[in-house]
Amino acid sequence: MPANLDGLVWLFCSLAPLVVLQRRLHREIQAIFFLITRRLDIAITLFSILFFPGVLLHEGSHYVMARLLGVQTGRFSLIPRPLEDGKLQLGYVETVPADWLREALVGMAPLISGGLFVAYVGLAQLNFVSLGQALLAGSLQTFFESFRSLMVQPDFWLWFYLALVVSSTMLPSESDRRAWLPLGLILLCLFGISLVAGAGPWLYQNLAPSLNQVLRSIALVFGISAILHFVLLPFVWLIRRLLARILRLEVVL
Repeated sequence: MPANLDGLVWLFCSLAPLVVLQRRLHREIQAIFFLITRRLDIAITLFSILFFPGVLLHEGSHYVMARLLGVQTGRFSLIPRPLEDGKLQLGYVETVPADWLREALVGMAPLISGGLFVAYVGLAQLNFVSLGQALLAGSLQTFFESFRSLMVQPDFWLWFYLALVVSSTMLPSESDRRAWLPLGLILLCLFGISLVAGAGPWLYQNLAPSLNQVLRSIALVFGISAILHFVLLPFVWLIRRLLARILRLEVVL
């Protein structure tokens, strides 16, 4: 693949593991709280408290972006509630219907703010570059040795926790993505018209490198987020298994 188009591959290779790891980690943590409390409502409350910083940034980003774009907002909630489809909604911001561009930007706001935060923590505070290189090389031993060396850094666990909860809650929900389809179709139509008009070579030479760099930057954020989940998941899984054995209970995930 051409060098100025590899960002799309990196994006997919980092986003897919993040989605899988995030869902599994959330289920494991919820199961731990349920095994300890034996009550679903308390388990949900504890889970929401644990991820509160990320939820606050997620919903706050929606609210701030909506106000900046002149989109009227309604109710704002950070109280979790189970949905009819079995999913858990940790918070929400109500907005009045607006044009597709503003709705798309409001929906993207948590990904933008969360991505910037995760990139800052992962690169400036936790120095996860060495971990990423170890994973790409396929060496788990080097990966965990590098991680142990990073653990001695000042305030490591505080930054690790904040980066984890933010990266776990920054991905847009289904309602956040409702305006993305119209936006994507419009951009696709414009791209098609440009190709028909003969602007393909110009786009490839002038716009493709910048777009590729953006995709690579997003992939880097998703990669850092995936590493955070990858590190924590085995320990959380082990705790859940031990609790299930001690309490002689099992939770279907």
